[in-house]
Amino acid sequence: MMEKIRINDVSKQFNLSGKNRVTTLKGINLSISEGSFVVILGRSGCGKSTLLNILAGIISASEGEVFIDGQKVMGTHPSRSILFQEPSLLPWLTVEENISFGCRIRDDLNNLDERVQQYINMINLNGFERHLPSELSVGMSQRVCLARAFIGNPDILLMDEPFGALDTFTRGILQEELVSIWKRQGFTVIFVTHDIEEAILLGTRVVLMGDVPGRIIDVFDVDLPYPKDTLDDSFLQIKKAIMEKFRESMK
Repeated sequence: MMEKIRINDVSKQFNLSGKNRVTTLKGINLSISEGSFVVILGRSGCGKSTLLNILAGIISASEGEVFIDGQKVMGTHPSRSILFQEPSLLPWLTVEENISFGCRIRDDLNNLDERVQQYINMINLNGFERHLPSELSVGMSQRVCLARAFIGNPDILLMDEPFGALDTFTRGILQEELVSIWKRQGFTVIFVTHDIEEAILLGTRVVLMGDVPGRIIDVFDVDLPYPKDTLDDSFLQIKKAIMEKFRESMK
């Protein structure tokens, strides 16, 4: 596969009160192939979200560089969509208006109404097209965010624990829908989670990170067919290997 993203020796420091500085990331090096589904796994506070924000261009690295398609990341770009743990919808817009909002800003109007309805059908929100976010559950709101991300045909989808606040059943359904759309459209996904089973279920590769300063402990290839079975021996072997590597890093 062709390389899509190259992270070269990235570190990040933040200023605290006074003259104190904290190092959140240290010496991150990673190559991500085009069309892959890479999961960044680690405990809360290890710098996973910071790394995702650097990839999105929302913040810049203190040291090192990030390249996408050979071009250095200098800021945000519409080819990279990002989803957060909490749904981020405009409260005064309806479901269909929220989905189409980014396209209208970019003047991407070709067959827009048809495309909006296509994604409403795809994420099973038929009948809710004219509902406001206040009239939706958290799970339904996150579906709208997914549709809004997909409709722009992103090259890269960045996801910061987007299913963390959902119940088990809703999370499972959205995980399946995400994988289905990713396989069909072929964009590159970088997904952040602290859940080992979720990481293996979704990813083609799992990048295990250690605690602050955040660093990469190891990278695991997940060569299992979709849909994955959490009780399958191969699945459990990968889970065991990840846990053992994490315990070793804590010694």
